[in-house]
Amino acid sequence: MLIKNNLFLLITITLSIICLLITTNVHAESNKRYQFINKEIRVRVTPRSPQQMAAFYEGRGFSKKMVNALIQPCFFTVGIHNKTSDILWHDLSKWKFANNSGDIKHLDRAYWKDKWKKMQIPLAHQSTFRWTLLPESLDFRSNEHEGGNIILPYSTNKFTLQVAFKTKKDKSGKLIPIKIENIQCQR
Repeated sequence: MLIKNNLFLLITITLSIICLLITTNVHAESNKRYQFINKEIRVRVTPRSPQQMAAFYEGRGFSKKMVNALIQPCFFTVGIHNKTSDILWHDLSKWKFANNSGDIKHLDRAYWKDKWKKMQIPLAHQSTFRWTLLPESLDFRSNEHEGGNIILPYSTNKFTLQVAFKTKKDKSGKLIPIKIENIQCQR
């Protein structure tokens, strides 16, 4: 009886340690974040794993074929915070993604609309998907936060993000340039 109790205790402790190591490793990987921050703006770019994206979209009732299409590229959740006392203008068409091989085109709304049409995805799921994306353009008021996903073709290469945000109501103010290097997809 004592041997069985000790064996049970040993197995329980071993399994607990394994679970702790696994969850610690997953937590550490999921917290990888790239950031640009100064007194005017904060931009955070957080890579998302295929497992995270699958769980998110499966939880919203997306079909297996739609989820399979969504776990192929790289997802990045972007958060932008306007720390100025002025309007800051976001225009996704001005965002430049590049690696050693050249420019990388993000998979925009038109790309996904065409893909979903070819796959005959229900409009309700297309709409749900669209609201998870970073807006194409937006005026950020003072101290406003906004975010969403940007999707890039999968690559193992690190890349750089560069963009300059316009300021003032008529977009005539100074540019606020940002650059974030060595961003990488999460797998």
